[in-house]
Amino acid sequence: MAADTARVMSGEVKTESVSLSPLGAAAAPEQELLCIFGTGDLGRSLGQRLLHTGYRVVYGSRRPHSCGPLPQGAQVLSHAAAAQSASLVFICVHREHYDFLETLAPQLKGKVLVDVSNNLRKNLYPEANAEYLQRLIPGASVVKAFNTLSAWGLQNGPSDANRQVFLCGDSAEAKQAVAELATRLGFSVLDRGSLSAARELEDFPLQLFPQWRLPLCLAMGLAAFFFFYVLIGDVVHTYVKQGKDNSFRIMVSLANKVFPIVSLIMLSLCYLPGVLASFLQLYRGTKYRRFPDWLDRWMLCRKQLGLVALGFAFLHVLYTLIIPIRYKVNTLNSNYIVVVTRIKENKTAVFDTTLAWRTDSYYSVGILGFGLYILLGITSLPSVSNALSWREFSFIQSKLGYLTLFFCTLHTYLYGWDKFLRSSYYKWWTPPAHMLSLVVPSVVLLLKLLLLLPCVDRRVTRIRQGWERTEPREENNKPLIS
Repeated sequence: MAADTARVMSGEVKTESVSLSPLGAAAAPEQELLCIFGTGDLGRSLGQRLLHTGYRVVYGSRRPHSCGPLPQGAQVLSHAAAAQSASLVFICVHREHYDFLETLAPQLKGKVLVDVSNNLRKNLYPEANAEYLQRLIPGASVVKAFNTLSAWGLQNGPSDANRQVFLCGDSAEAKQAVAELATRLGFSVLDRGSLSAARELEDFPLQLFPQWRLPLCLAMGLAAFFFFYVLIGDVVHTYVKQGKDNSFRIMVSLANKVFPIVSLIMLSLCYLPGVLASFLQLYRGTKYRRFPDWLDRWMLCRKQLGLVALGFAFLHVLYTLIIPIRYKVNTLNSNYIVVVTRIKENKTAVFDTTLAWRTDSYYSVGILGFGLYILLGITSLPSVSNALSWREFSFIQSKLGYLTLFFCTLHTYLYGWDKFLRSSYYKWWTPPAHMLSLVVPSVVLLLKLLLLLPCVDRRVTRIRQGWERTEPREENNKPLIS
């Protein structure tokens, strides 16, 4: 009896009764508890996403009782208490506030620390934030991750456009734990190796359109050059030679000349590197040698070149649509009507069939080219290109792409027609701007026609299938008897 009383007082009987009850046997295991240092926008968004996924969240704050609104269901403790309660800790504070973590080294020993910090600019510190954190707390396993996601991306998870989580770290077990967590949150994980790659990951959010710099700079340079070229020919030359002020043409007429010129050249530059790569492979006789760095960078930004070209084509179409409502056009039409009414009744205008064919062909080819232009832009969208097979995508971007370039080039040739034979179009002995715009696309189409010749096409196909040309010197150096 005394022994039974002692067992009841010690709690052994209560423990056994709970473990044997049906309710205790059916109870679900408790979810993992994760810790977040930092109660800013990123910390709150991350905590909300973790709670929605089923994790328990505890925040570590230097002011646990006055840290502002937090996601419902999360706890708030001091840094030391929060660190002791979880095995994985997110560090959502700026690097300049890392000093307090050094005092928590005993509580953070053996923990996985996920550094999500970024800097305001590149090379702000001599070492990466994650490497600095690892040096402050050598007993923990630091993993750089989630720094390339915004607070919005963390809240919306896979519904946001940015789904990738880049991570790096020196501990394989720590990286595996963070990768499993990111996968459960709905993100795809890309391991970038050891912690030495942390600086590269921290530079990712600081990049400003890296693939768009060359296309945008090129487009702005071409637009500036041709604008001043057309300005000198259409405005300055007219004012100097005739004393006539045509400066009002700058806003619409000159702009509507520059936009199609830049669009056509940019489109041809989108397909020129592929042609150059084919001829380079023909010259080398192999596909296993790297292209020059300048050609690699050029080929990587072909999509951006095409989209910028499409933007200038849209501007050309919009400016063309407003031509009928311009003040100058309305005034000329009114004067024309007055002149026609004063013509004698026995005078009739002769219908020029050749001019009709030319103008109709000019407009028709331009519309077809712009329609294919839009098709190329739509298929370059990730949501559309992911739904296409590689053969379908290649057919649209390559076959129809060259057809688009052909139609747009033909559209410009029809615009010029026989103007190159008239001396009045050569202002100060310089060719018209549309003639200069035809140089690059004509070269690209000519080189592509050479590649389409059966003898050349067969050789390029064989090279891309792995065939390599054997050097004659190597064949002559082979021993006659092996």
